Amino acid sequence: MVVRLFRTPLGARTAVGYTSPDRLVAALGVEQPWIRLSESSLRAMAEPLGVSLLTVDPTFTAPAVAAGPPVAAPLPQASPIAARVA
Repeated sequence: MVVRLFRTPLGARTAVGYTSPDRLVAALGVEQPWIRLSESSLRAMAEPLGVSLLTVDPTFTAPAVAAGPPVAAPLPQASPIAARVA
């Protein structure tokens, strides 16, 4: 068994736990392998990987991003107003 890590919408790595098999299946599908762990066990497995964040019962997941060629187009420049707001 291995720990599968996810990323939050802001890009932080997180361990993910579900409180029931039904919630896991609803988010990841019936083919998702899983084992029962306590929260402390999951945290202990993720900690050596530098992951301290734990997300419980996320309801939205996205498929992995496929590798593709690098984007050659330059990013648009932010306007001074957007730069101050951001």
